[in-house]
Amino acid sequence: MPINQQEVRQLSHLELIAKQVVEGFITGLHKSPFHGFSVEFAEHRLYNSGESTRHIDWKLFGRTDKLFVKKYEEETNLRCQIIIDNSSSMHFPGKDLLHKDIMNKITFSSYCAAAMMNLLKMQRDAVGLSIFSDKLEVNTPARSSTLHQKLLFLKLEEALDSGGTDVKRQTAAAEALHQIAETIHKRSLVIIFSDMMDNSQNESNDLFNALQHLKYNKHEVILFHVTDKKLELDFKFENRPYQFIDVETGETVKVHSNQVREIYLEKMNKFHHELKLRCAQYKIDFIEADINEGYKQVLLPYIIKRQKMN
Repeated sequence: MPINQQEVRQLSHLELIAKQVVEGFITGLHKSPFHGFSVEFAEHRLYNSGESTRHIDWKLFGRTDKLFVKKYEEETNLRCQIIIDNSSSMHFPGKDLLHKDIMNKITFSSYCAAAMMNLLKMQRDAVGLSIFSDKLEVNTPARSSTLHQKLLFLKLEEALDSGGTDVKRQTAAAEALHQIAETIHKRSLVIIFSDMMDNSQNESNDLFNALQHLKYNKHEVILFHVTDKKLELDFKFENRPYQFIDVETGETVKVHSNQVREIYLEKMNKFHHELKLRCAQYKIDFIEADINEGYKQVLLPYIIKRQKMN
């Protein structure tokens, strides 16, 4: 699709990418069950002479020999809070490990969030943004104005530029999620992008309690567990020595990959299984979001959840 140069000058880099992602996604949904999801059928009424025949139900006419018009109503406006983890672990893989066709976790999350904002804007829905690391960095209310959307894109771009090997931001997901939950007063769709690697003292319980807190006000919650699956979940490193660096503390360890693979996978699988189990228990949608697998895995579950909330 050719790029409109005037449009490029008006949009930020992130806005342009989000627009292209959404257009490609919607094109992919053509002829799918989600085509035309912006309106819902409400009821029939008798056709009035002289009005447009566009919405006449011809199948019903065939059965009743009477003209009825389909009435539609726009979907209820939605409130959505997008939450992004901006701790140092979300900036993995580091720039020195990246190829031009691979992105890190914060970039993937920001692009997905920007694409969702475009979809929400198309539906006249209100969207807010929360960004956290070792503290709550950004927490805006949900609004639907164009000016507000531009502010959110600016905050996302700042998050993208906030990494680097010299930056050490640990994760305080539990504390941040509790704070955010206290500020969302109206029923909303809450979307979280995080690798969920929290550094709190009682890591698992604190984190799961915070997720449960988000459900108190009957919010619908989707957790996109953002990972580089090949390296972080499957630990597919070559059989040779490595220097592994904790990107949040700077701590390093030199070890042969085969010496730690078994225990690493055991601990990671245990945490991963418990996270999925707790999400199911709290009725939170848990979605695997592998940064190497594209945007459909994220946007499609969002569309499905949005439909269910109307």
